[in-house]
Amino acid sequence: MKRLTKSSKIYKAILHALDEKKAEKIVSLDLRKIPEAVADFFIVCEATSTTQVKAIGDFIEYHVKEELDEVPYRHEGHQSAQWIIVDYVNIVIHIMQPETRKFYRLEEMWSDAED
Repeated sequence: MKRLTKSSKIYKAILHALDEKKAEKIVSLDLRKIPEAVADFFIVCEATSTTQVKAIGDFIEYHVKEELDEVPYRHEGHQSAQWIIVDYVNIVIHIMQPETRKFYRLEEMWSDAED
């Protein structure tokens, strides 16, 4: 039986949290083959209001802490809640409102990544 690495456990917990809080248009980018990438995975998703953006960000942190006793390396964006980043070093989650996501087009910027 294959043991899950710490990163893959965190990844699974994050996906569960996104599902629980009804995040939309979830895209996971595998950046491991891109030398200049700052993380192994980017997870990008949308939420329709600042309240939902914040709720998703908060719940990811809560759920990962509860399940795995892991806290993010850092998080940003909780003030405006247009775009929240939760950074677990190897996995970085971007929770954005649709307009913000369209403007920054992260998926295009990292188009070399594998889905």
